[in-house]
Amino acid sequence: MAQAVAFGAVASTALVVGAAIGARWTLPEHVYAVLLAFAGGALLSALAFELFLEAEEQGGVARAAVGLVAGATTFIVIDAFLLAHIRGSAVSLALLAAVTLDGVPENLALGISLVDGASYALLVAIFASNLPEAAGSATRMRDEGRSSAFILGVWGATALLLALSVVAGAGVSDRVSGGMLAVMLGFAGGAVLATLANTVFPEAFEHGGPYVAFATVVGFLVSYVIAG
Repeated sequence: MAQAVAFGAVASTALVVGAAIGARWTLPEHVYAVLLAFAGGALLSALAFELFLEAEEQGGVARAAVGLVAGATTFIVIDAFLLAHIRGSAVSLALLAAVTLDGVPENLALGISLVDGASYALLVAIFASNLPEAAGSATRMRDEGRSSAFILGVWGATALLLALSVVAGAGVSDRVSGGMLAVMLGFAGGAVLATLANTVFPEAFEHGGPYVAFATVVGFLVSYVIAG
């Protein structure tokens, strides 16, 4: 359990650091884009070689696929609802909700991974994605007139929730069947994949252009080497 707490703290620290940066400064667009692209590549590698592979080993490809589709569908539906119903000054809160939506299954999966050996590749990927996402949303909050105390408070609460998700994942992993673990891991993978396709890569390209492809490749390779 101590390891789960440590992993949760490390992964969630990036949210607080990113929020602190965004509450005071605006990252240059090309830096923001490179960080997002690197994180996207790292998450893609961790998804393929950690999450989905582990899901298949736990309960077979069918259960893993069910979880994958369910996770992607859940993210897409809720994200579409937020975009359709939240306007103006609440957009930054919608970004916060989106980070939480894919962050909870990610961190649950990170906790589950501790049972058969810690997934450092997934930890690095989550940390790398949390920082620019929190910085970008915090910057929007600041531009909308939110105070630094509000920004740090709401992101601190989010960081605590996601850290607890890691602990929860480690706690339930030895109480459920392999088939259920497969679905849970697949669900996390689906939410991550939908996030990458729907948000991370399009936003990185918008702010950084085609050169972000290099950052994506580097992120993929770093995560792959760590996983190996």
